[in-house]
Amino acid sequence: MVRYYNDSTTYRLRDKRKIAAWLKRVAQEEGYSLGDVNYIFCSSEVHRKMNIDFIGHDYFTDIITFDYSDLKGEGVVSGDIFIDVDTVADNARIYGATKRDEMLRVVVHGVLHLCGQKDKTPRAEKQMHRKEDKYIALYKEERD
Repeated sequence: MVRYYNDSTTYRLRDKRKIAAWLKRVAQEEGYSLGDVNYIFCSSEVHRKMNIDFIGHDYFTDIITFDYSDLKGEGVVSGDIFIDVDTVADNARIYGATKRDEMLRVVVHGVLHLCGQKDKTPRAEKQMHRKEDKYIALYKEERD
């Protein structure tokens, strides 16, 4: 089940049910089933503090994923995904995307991490971007 929460922001994600169904399909196409996935939308300040406290990085980032998945046992992806809505908006401007499309990219990015997709090497990062593009196109096809 996908749930959405806010912490220190008033951001509201539109089409939550459609997005939840889409994420379930993404997990299935990656070979897993979707368990409990919580999206927590927060401010840059809260997100940066989490980045420092939990990862040891003192900089802004758009997403932090806490993975509780059981990929080897039941194949169920679960986790808490914290999204910095301010950094997502900044990145949309930088990359020439709409805020909505950039948010969709970050939302699916989190589920792909839960499915085991890495992005720490240039090759893995390219593969992550290809998958994000594929699944965003799928979402837009299903939406229309």
